[in-house]
Amino acid sequence: MGGQVSASGNFQSCGTNADWMSALCPLLWDVPLHHLSIPGSHDTMTYCLDKKSPIAQSQSRLLQLLGKVLPCITRPIVLKWSTTQVLGVTEQPDAGVRYLDLRVAHMPEGSEKNLHFVHMVYTTALVEDTLKEISEWLESHQEVVILACRDFDGLTDNLHEYLVACINNIFGDMLCPRGEVPTLNQLWTRGQQVILSYEEASVVSRHRELWPGIPYWWGDEVKPQELIHYLEHMKRCGRPGGLFVAGINLTENLTYILAHPSESLEKMTLPNLPYLCAWVREQCPGPGVRCTNIIAGDFIGVDTFVSDVIRLNDKLLRC
Repeated sequence: MGGQVSASGNFQSCGTNADWMSALCPLLWDVPLHHLSIPGSHDTMTYCLDKKSPIAQSQSRLLQLLGKVLPCITRPIVLKWSTTQVLGVTEQPDAGVRYLDLRVAHMPEGSEKNLHFVHMVYTTALVEDTLKEISEWLESHQEVVILACRDFDGLTDNLHEYLVACINNIFGDMLCPRGEVPTLNQLWTRGQQVILSYEEASVVSRHRELWPGIPYWWGDEVKPQELIHYLEHMKRCGRPGGLFVAGINLTENLTYILAHPSESLEKMTLPNLPYLCAWVREQCPGPGVRCTNIIAGDFIGVDTFVSDVIRLNDKLLRC
């Protein structure tokens, strides 16, 4: 995957992986999704965090107080720490991302039906508008996305039902009802392009179009050996069935990345990515073994992360 840093310092994706699923070897179209390697983004919507937004109610009272008393100092620091993506919600699928980590919230001061996304602070983007953007992108691409709705900061039962109604109205027949993990061919034959993971069991039980929350292994390690040690430990504890996510911290030095984003996006190295890819290649399907199928990272668009994850699917043709 190619890309360049613009004059403004923002990474611009060339979008060469916009149709990678439909370009896979046809043999892989009949492989269940839980055997494919799928690139994802961690905290997908943090590219549009609102500089003027209050610190989220789910954060500590001390941090909220500091945000009110010393906003000029506290909010810039929180904003830099919270930002993990630079590409927008349609630029990420253009770059090849097929798992979107959507952390939904209701702002206490916001209107009743205006839902935002959150990562310590709220986004400028509204949930309904964002879902429409994703739907419009899918109409132009024969691809499949996994949308993980989670956190639900400040959502009441009524707001959950409102959100599910929005999901149904926007995606309609694109939604794949929960059941056995399908193949790409099965989804395309039915005209389905969206698997909607919803991390609220009581809501999932009332709506067949929603899938339960996808188990998440977040290997928040900057040293490759520690990342692999964590993944091996989790595998020994028992890999969950169906879809699951292995998250990785792609930054060599998180403080440097956040303090100098434009420079780091151009020059940063991803020391643990080759180690992660090597580990995944060893997880070829076999008796009682399934592959890591979703790998979610920070700063999607940097270097070759998405393309490297996509190429992991070649292992299935050799197993």
